[in-house]
Amino acid sequence: MAKRDYYEVLGIKREASQAEIKKAFRALAVKYHPDKNGGDAEAEAKFKEVAEAYEILGDEQKRQMYDRFGHEGLRGAGMHQGFQSSDEVFSHFADIFGDLFGFSGRGGNRGPRRGPDLEYPLTIEFLDAVKGCEREIEVPKHAPCGTCSGSGAKAGTQPQVCGTCRGQGEVIQQAQMFLRIRTACPACGGRGKVIRDPCGSCAGSGRTRVSEKLRVNVPAGIDDGMQLRLSGKGEVGEPGAPAGDLYVTMRVKAHERFQRDGQNVLLRQPIPYVLAALGGELVVPTIDGDETLAIEPGTPSGKVVQMRSKGAPSLNGRGRGDQLVQLVVDVPRKLSGKEEDLLRDLAAAQGVKVRDKGWFQNVFKGFTS
Repeated sequence: MAKRDYYEVLGIKREASQAEIKKAFRALAVKYHPDKNGGDAEAEAKFKEVAEAYEILGDEQKRQMYDRFGHEGLRGAGMHQGFQSSDEVFSHFADIFGDLFGFSGRGGNRGPRRGPDLEYPLTIEFLDAVKGCEREIEVPKHAPCGTCSGSGAKAGTQPQVCGTCRGQGEVIQQAQMFLRIRTACPACGGRGKVIRDPCGSCAGSGRTRVSEKLRVNVPAGIDDGMQLRLSGKGEVGEPGAPAGDLYVTMRVKAHERFQRDGQNVLLRQPIPYVLAALGGELVVPTIDGDETLAIEPGTPSGKVVQMRSKGAPSLNGRGRGDQLVQLVVDVPRKLSGKEEDLLRDLAAAQGVKVRDKGWFQNVFKGFTS
């Protein structure tokens, strides 16, 4: 089933500000909240849909990607393409739902927390970004402790239910009048369990520091600043909760000749002045190798010639951009005697006054004549 336009999902204009996007999401999240709709499957589906829209439009980089390439561009770049459950939504936007509903966004025990997301900057060459490549990266992060299997408790023991919140992870504080506020349990930090005998290997944290090697497939056409999402490759979550995601951010090196403008590749190419005047053929580099470019007679310096479908491929695999070649007439700094004589004859034929030969040149010519 085709995805709806994210702006349509949130009911906002394409030029909406970040504040307007967040406001629209908050209103719709309250409207379709599962706890307010009695298990209505349609309401839950809309709840996940508005969360997906906000996950993209609420991030400037992802929003720019979506505005340029749509859903296919996001999929090609490996970006987030929806939530599987409402609990995943609550975990991903815990800060927002904490503001809306006092703590976790759901009544009762919020359950174990999903692991935090990580970001890894990956530097690649210009042509590798255009053509695609595969890279191996090494990501420092945490993994479940091998001694206690991530429980944090000493071997032979188990975490105990917190006596303060009775395993709920939250306590209710009475504020002014009838206002009640849910906050994280101060005794267990919101986990709902406490560790009486901590594991000696991880000191009760349930985690150890590791360095994981991963293979990253960089799709052809990716650009500087874009991100690839590796699901479940972020920091480890609490026991029973999924790990976070890893976002690989592209850092594309500048090329000595080429530049990018979206899918188009830009090239500034010097051209001999006689070729610009008389026309002919010129060999120019492209991302696929050298190509022959036809030059029209009387080509002015600065003219841009379009080489169709010689640019970067689209992330969705449909078509390529163009290569735009700016032709710049190359004026030589030094001339041979024959070249200078020919140019002086041309200047005389056109009635153009040019600078006379220098005194040294005239004297030298007298000795050699």
